[in-house]
Amino acid sequence: MSESNTHNVEQPRERGPLPKPVPAYLPTTGSSLAVDKELYAKIRSAPRVLVEEFRLEIRSGRAWTAPAGSIVQISTPEGPQVGDLNLWNAHNPSERFWASRTRQLHATHVSTYDRLWSTLPHLRPLATILADSLAWYGVDAHGGRVHDLLGTRCDPYVNTLLSGEAYDFHCHSNLVRAVLPFGLAETDVHDVLNLFQVTGLDDEGRYCMSGCPARKGDYVEMLAEVDLLLALSTCPGGDLSLWGFGADSEKEMIQCCRPLNVKVFRLEDESLLRKWGWKMPEPAPYRGLHGMTVPQGQARS
Repeated sequence: MSESNTHNVEQPRERGPLPKPVPAYLPTTGSSLAVDKELYAKIRSAPRVLVEEFRLEIRSGRAWTAPAGSIVQISTPEGPQVGDLNLWNAHNPSERFWASRTRQLHATHVSTYDRLWSTLPHLRPLATILADSLAWYGVDAHGGRVHDLLGTRCDPYVNTLLSGEAYDFHCHSNLVRAVLPFGLAETDVHDVLNLFQVTGLDDEGRYCMSGCPARKGDYVEMLAEVDLLLALSTCPGGDLSLWGFGADSEKEMIQCCRPLNVKVFRLEDESLLRKWGWKMPEPAPYRGLHGMTVPQGQARS
C-alpha cells in the first residue's frame, strides 16, 4: 500500500471502560410503572369464581373475551409448551398489545407485577401479571430468561422463505384463524408475548431459544385492566427442544407438542376492586397535535 493511501485506512480503536448503564425507564412514585403490589396481591388472593375454561389442543389457536377486572390464567396441563399471546381492547381493536414498548418499560422477559401495554395513541396497561409459577427460573447459564418479548410468533412466510415449503399451522396462522369470528383480520395479529418460552442473545447478539422449563401445572395469571379480546396459539414447535423448519422438522416437533389450558375468573365479591382502589387505567394524557395546526379553510383574498 502506498504511503499516500495509509491515512485513509481506519485504524483499530480500543473501547475504554464504560460506566454501568442505568435503565432508561424506571418507576417513580405515582407513575403507571410503579405497580401497587399490595393491591395486586390482594386481588390475586381474593376468593374467585370460575367463569370460563377451555383447552387448546396442539398446534391450534383460540380467541376469547375477558371483562375488565377479571383474572385470566394460562397453564401447561401436561408439561412444557410455548404459547403465543395477543391482546386487544375488546371494543377497539386498534388498541392492541405493544410488545416493544412493554419490553422497554419493563424488561425483555416479563413476570409478576409487569404490565402489558397498548399501542399509541392509547398507551395504557391492558393487563397486569398477578402470578408466575416460573418466576424461579431467573437467568440461566446462557443468559436465557422465560416469557419472551425479544422475538415474535413463528409464521408461514419465514418458514416458506427458509425451507421452501408451506405449512399452515404456525402461531401467526393459528392466531389469524382464531380472531376471524371476532371480525378481525390477519393485519390485526401483532407481535406476541411468548409465554413459557426461554430466549436470550448469544455473544454476537443473535436470538437464541432453549427448551421450555414449564412442568405440568405451571401457569401465568393476569388481571384484565380493560375489557379484553385475547388470542392464544399452542406453538407448533411445542417445547422448542426439537425446533427447525420444513416438513421433516414439523413431523419431529410434534413429538414435543402439548396442550394449553385457559381459565377466566371473576372475584367472588367484585365490589372489592373499587373498595381497594382499583380502577380502569386511562389512556396516556397527551392530547397534542404533534406540533401541527388544523387548517381552517382557504381565506378570501
